[in-house]
Amino acid sequence: MRSIHEEDVMNIYEAIADANFNCETYAATVIKGDSIGEKALFSNKEMTHCSREDVFFKAHETELKGVLESGVVSIDGQDVFIELLGNEKHVVICGAGHLSMPLIDICRLMGMYVTVVDDRPEFAENAKRRGADKVICKSFAEAFKEIDGNEDTFFVVVTRGHRYDKDCVAEALRKRHAYVGMIGSKRHAAFVRESLKEEGLSDKLIDSIYTPVGLKIGAETPEEIAVAIAAELIQVKNEKRRNFGFPKDIIKAISEEGRDPMILCTIVTREGSAPRGEGTKMLVKPDGSIIGTVGGGVAENDVIEHAVELLKGGFDGAELMYHDLAAFADEDGMVCGGNINVLMEKV
Repeated sequence: MRSIHEEDVMNIYEAIADANFNCETYAATVIKGDSIGEKALFSNKEMTHCSREDVFFKAHETELKGVLESGVVSIDGQDVFIELLGNEKHVVICGAGHLSMPLIDICRLMGMYVTVVDDRPEFAENAKRRGADKVICKSFAEAFKEIDGNEDTFFVVVTRGHRYDKDCVAEALRKRHAYVGMIGSKRHAAFVRESLKEEGLSDKLIDSIYTPVGLKIGAETPEEIAVAIAAELIQVKNEKRRNFGFPKDIIKAISEEGRDPMILCTIVTREGSAPRGEGTKMLVKPDGSIIGTVGGGVAENDVIEHAVELLKGGFDGAELMYHDLAAFADEDGMVCGGNINVLMEKV
């Protein structure tokens, strides 16, 4: 355990809340060594903030500028956890027909912010009732003026006709995006591709369209097709390895004035079949209530109990907690049998 300057660390969280994730933005935390708990933020290969100006990150700034992916790196005998940060994952569903309804459900279960666009009031109302976070009932051209794309925006085009599909795909390709997918047959895709070429879009952009949308799993019903689309979104999202590592509700809770101390728990390494990946975060309050999750089950319960005990003991720093899921898997017949290292930080 090591105590660090709380005000300096809070400045890092404020910087993360205000960061522009359209630039390559990394959060770095020392998780093992004399400087455990020290934090820094890098944007466009420059260090923009660090928790202590005169120690670890300042001394090793040049080495860390060259780190371009998430994971744990060893620098001067200390382990540093690097997170490539992204925005909240946002899916824009163009069209509110029968296929869009189960897709709304699944994307919300995945923790994505869901926007649905349709120019028909009755269909837009269906999307609202289904639980979409935002519904825009306007012409597709007008609706796209309200949508700001970024590197974590996923466009799924499932409108009622060729012309609308083409217009939505064209608008989506012109915005920053992680993914543009379109439903339809090979003939439909060929029509859209030719129309987009006539509009002057480059072959590179047109070739980036995922069509027919969804992984090839033989899906037939609207629900099955929605699963196939969601699976493709997951595949593309995880290939990019951009963590939405600091969810808004966690940042909001950390930034609240006059609150009680809490423990921020972050999975920094995992092996085997642990349920959640590196960068997953959970905030534990003194009463044991939580914001977020590190996977549920025995592991999460143990992390919560340890966090509460740390708070009761006046913990004021950072430490690494190891949890071996394999022992519980053997004993209780659980499916998950890996292990995780969780960084526990007082915030």
